[in-house]
Amino acid sequence: MAKDLVELRAVSIAKSCEVVSISQCCYRYESVNGTENEQLGDLLVSMVNDPFKRRWGFGLCFDFIRNVLGYKWNHKRVYRIYCELELNQRIKPRRRIKRDKPEALAVPLSENEQWSMDFMSDALEDGRTIRTFNVIDDHHREGLGIDVDLSLPSVRVIRSLEQIIEWRGKPKRIRCDNGPEYISNAMRMWARDNHITLDFIQPGKPTQNAYVERFNRTARHDWLNMFIFQTVGQAQEIATKWLWHYNNERPHTANGGFPPRMVSSVA
Repeated sequence: MAKDLVELRAVSIAKSCEVVSISQCCYRYESVNGTENEQLGDLLVSMVNDPFKRRWGFGLCFDFIRNVLGYKWNHKRVYRIYCELELNQRIKPRRRIKRDKPEALAVPLSENEQWSMDFMSDALEDGRTIRTFNVIDDHHREGLGIDVDLSLPSVRVIRSLEQIIEWRGKPKRIRCDNGPEYISNAMRMWARDNHITLDFIQPGKPTQNAYVERFNRTARHDWLNMFIFQTVGQAQEIATKWLWHYNNERPHTANGGFPPRMVSSVA
């Protein structure tokens, strides 16, 4: 209305603002967010189209934009554009089971103080079963290695751990379950010779190895369920790429929304 008075009736800006009861600052204001909103929208769409980020919700997207990419957009703007693009993930309701609350796991104070390791299973397109051997550092939840093959006996587990130790250094303890690969004589002798303590959880208590179990869930959703594998080599290649993405790009709530490598002092 004020602009109509100025342009059509040749009324001064000050008089026009006084008539319609607005300030001159309001009259002269021009939005500068148009291009930024388009940039933010394109960024969100590109993240959703990335196979490793396809299952991310708003929280991970916002942490990635702020902490990894370094943009300063606040959460209200990002969430508004996120909702306008209809990128919201459907939340599946969970059945609540009443159970005793487990004791919280102690968080190691430094790198290489305690690692966790566990196995996962999947299948190739031809139906053959594959296994993945996952190792993480409990301090900042950094993924140290993912080994994929049709079979992973104790000798292969030892070889994978030695490859990690070559660049990472030895841990003081390794937490694991009571699988046959871990309780074998070869594994026990290797741990004894390297002065590494194997912390076995109680049978049927996976919550005692919660750090790597949570890592397994993320791996399952982010890459195992997202691809159909033709060969073991293809699965290993995707696992290696995803592990780099997990350590360097994927925000982690345990690290204040930063990827593990951004807060780790050992790299």
